[in-house]
Amino acid sequence: MRPDIIVIGGGTVGAAIAYGLARTRHQVLLLDGDDGDFRAARANFGLVWLQGKGLGMPAYQALTRGSIALWRGFRDELEAEAGIELCYEQNGGLAFCLGEAGFEKRRLELLRLHNQGGEGEPDWEMLDRPALERLLPKVTLGPDVTGASFGRHDGHANPLRLLAALHGALARHGGSLRHRARVERIEPAGRDFRLVLDGETLVAPRIVIAAGLGSPALARQVGLEVPLHPERGQVLVTERLEPFLPLPASGLRQTGEGTVMIGATKEHTGFDASTTADAAARLSRKTVEIVPALAKARLVRQWAGLRIMTPDGYPIYAQSQSHPGAFVALCHSGVTLAAFHAEALAGAIAAGILPESLSPFHQRRFDVPQAA
Repeated sequence: MRPDIIVIGGGTVGAAIAYGLARTRHQVLLLDGDDGDFRAARANFGLVWLQGKGLGMPAYQALTRGSIALWRGFRDELEAEAGIELCYEQNGGLAFCLGEAGFEKRRLELLRLHNQGGEGEPDWEMLDRPALERLLPKVTLGPDVTGASFGRHDGHANPLRLLAALHGALARHGGSLRHRARVERIEPAGRDFRLVLDGETLVAPRIVIAAGLGSPALARQVGLEVPLHPERGQVLVTERLEPFLPLPASGLRQTGEGTVMIGATKEHTGFDASTTADAAARLSRKTVEIVPALAKARLVRQWAGLRIMTPDGYPIYAQSQSHPGAFVALCHSGVTLAAFHAEALAGAIAAGILPESLSPFHQRRFDVPQAA
């Protein structure tokens, strides 16, 4: 059966959009690349996070808050459809502060972010060391930890289970997923789009480009210039430990299986997705500053992945003006925004028009007028 919409990119962003489109009874085909692709999911920390998001971009703060508000219902429905537990917990999250200067810097950053929104009570609070110790009774903090910011709406989930659940639920709604399906070329074909793969051609009236770092070359073929660059993120994982960290923190969280994830670096190394001993040492030192007892934990894994970064770090959502029906969706917060992608964004793509609320995320914000 000919698809109504083809989504290019089977990662968390593309899969969430495809799943949402399939729920609207569209015939959806999701094309996933091969194992050699630079997959952002390899460096995903699994946070569903609000605090600190959107400074200088109020629309992103609102978008993140809206997606998190949808996450519980999204989780319940997806788990029921796919039969996969996402391990989502929303009990709040922490960002540890080292030194009095670090504590004050964090407080001022969050205050500026709150004032940018201008309404309601803050959805975060600053915890001094005694309050933090009461919250974490099984943790002996390092001497330089002065406190933490606590985000009331923050949480975490298992990103690999999320991706598997999206793929499974897509099939349950009649959608199709094809692996090792790399799109080489996109050609306009009347009101349709012809996708040229290795030895095969697919045709659909609408396409969504959500192919991560492979998106710029594809988007250019439908009149969309999307500036992206890779950012390498390295993550460490410890052996399984007895539960001691009840809340996720920025750069440190204990999973439901007991392992501790430590991360993540932010490195501009081009398309190099290798791991380094220097990064492991830096991450380890920072972690031991916060929780000295983790110096005794055995590291069992280190991995790296390439995040999808725009010049300002915020998403790109756009429809081509020259080729209506061709959409692009790119972001580096695929887990946090999964509920939004599956619901509001998929609904807008199904309707054929993106709402005005998404105009701040059009890539034209990067257009710089040429000097005369």
